[in-house]
Amino acid sequence: MTAEPSTIRILSVDDHPLLRGGISGLVGGQPDMKLVGEASNGREAIQQFREHHPDVTLMDLQMPEMNGLDAMIAILGEFPDARIIVLTTYAGDVQVQRALQAGARAYLLKNTLHKELLNTIRAVHFGKRTISPEVSFELAEHATDDALTPGEIAVLRLIATGNANKQIADHLSITEETVKGRVKNILSKLGANDRTHAAMIGLKRGIIEL
Repeated sequence: MTAEPSTIRILSVDDHPLLRGGISGLVGGQPDMKLVGEASNGREAIQQFREHHPDVTLMDLQMPEMNGLDAMIAILGEFPDARIIVLTTYAGDVQVQRALQAGARAYLLKNTLHKELLNTIRAVHFGKRTISPEVSFELAEHATDDALTPGEIAVLRLIATGNANKQIADHLSITEETVKGRVKNILSKLGANDRTHAAMIGLKRGIIEL
């Protein structure tokens, strides 16, 4: 039995079976929606998209083998009209910006799924874009912040993994003075009290990942 033409065909991508099960339950109770495929990582997502050509794809970001952002870029490179909703536990403004710039039509936090998911699927299916209120707040809060340079991000990433200045200098083939200068800039731009605080902010905002 085939779905009605008006049915929204959905692909669910998440490495947690329980979350996929919850989405399946939500979607399954809707007369205008049909779950046509599931995937547990980015590589599977690309394969499933090619096979099913869903109307809307629900994409987690943090997954093994290939993350959701890379999968989304690959899918949109092959299927420019793909409509992808990012579902994540992270509201970090930098990560949100990356996803939206990559072509995501919506950005939802997993803790709001029961309230927002179904309406968001319908909105995206009809060509609209949407983000969670909490995500909007994060974007607005940091809209005028000075962005870290690639060099500063490299230093921050190494700070977050516990490296001292000399180790960072050796790893990046720069001087300790350069590292100290970048650390000073990082603390200032992020409004951080110290290196540990800067690493925490960087992780929370999605500037770096461990």
